Amino acid sequence: MKHFTGSIIITLLGITAAYLWGEHIHQGTGFLCVFIAFILGILEVSLSFDNAVVNAMKLEKMETVWQHRFLTWGIAIAVFGMRFLFPLLVVAIFAKISIIKVLNIALNDSNQYAHYLHLTHAPIAAFGGAFLLMLFLSYFFNCEKETHWIKGIEHCCSHLGNIKGFETIVTAIAILITQNYVSAEYKLSVLTSGLIGIMVYLTIDGITHWLEKHEEERAKALSATVKGGGLVAFLYLELIDASFSLDGVLGAFALSQDIVIITIGLSIGAMFVRSLTLLLVEKKTLARYIYLEHGAHWAIGALALIMFVSTAVEVPEVITGLIGLAFIISALISSILHNKKENGTV
Repeated sequence: MKHFTGSIIITLLGITAAYLWGEHIHQGTGFLCVFIAFILGILEVSLSFDNAVVNAMKLEKMETVWQHRFLTWGIAIAVFGMRFLFPLLVVAIFAKISIIKVLNIALNDSNQYAHYLHLTHAPIAAFGGAFLLMLFLSYFFNCEKETHWIKGIEHCCSHLGNIKGFETIVTAIAILITQNYVSAEYKLSVLTSGLIGIMVYLTIDGITHWLEKHEEERAKALSATVKGGGLVAFLYLELIDASFSLDGVLGAFALSQDIVIITIGLSIGAMFVRSLTLLLVEKKTLARYIYLEHGAHWAIGALALIMFVSTAVEVPEVITGLIGLAFIISALISSILHNKKENGTV
């Protein structure tokens, strides 16, 4: 329960703020705003089980101080940065208007703001899809990977890891295919955003690997186990988390067009996801259930493909959430069966 104390406090504060905001903007809609914020929080959590597992995998390798900063600094970035500032910034860039004017529109003309955000959906989804597909492929296209969940496919993918840069080639092809199915006015922005997604992933991943290698050399020199971490690793984790949140931010407008209520609801969900992440780290859950990482990365791959598809066709959020949850649950069940078999109880 200690892991979720902060989440519960944030939820109570968020619900109170949602009620007061509803009564301030549209008198008599306070409880409706509370309900919407609560549903958005559940939506965020349901879409982010795979996010929690991946975050835990990365967080285990970080120093304790950076683990706690992920919950403090990180939640501030997730709440203010991705759930509030990022949509404003994207609209300002694509609509070619100042961010102050966008903020004014978001607070006073939610319909117009939702219209602007809808126009930016395709390039945002292309960026997120490219980044997450690179993350998915890099995990499975690894010739050093020995543990396989879906053995036939994963074993074959591990051999493809011998082809240097193959995940980049596959992602670039996916972007080219995607931009053929969007409207002519979005083709260039989708292509550009997708390529930026690849470049951002390669840059952050490259720096992270360099830091990990540096930490390993330092650990050998000290004859001790030294956890990696630091600012770059923290930023890498935040970028992964941000990419996961894109579908939730965009899908939230199906329930509400009020940016304040959306920010409150998604922030409640984001806080619970972070608490769940720390719980997974402290309980060593990934070590006990060996296929959870695999299930999370398959869910990432599915989310990446869904984001590419959503550039041209609307995909209901319930489908995204259920597919990710199905992979996580299946991987958990497989892990439990594997443990029973190892212990001779099956």
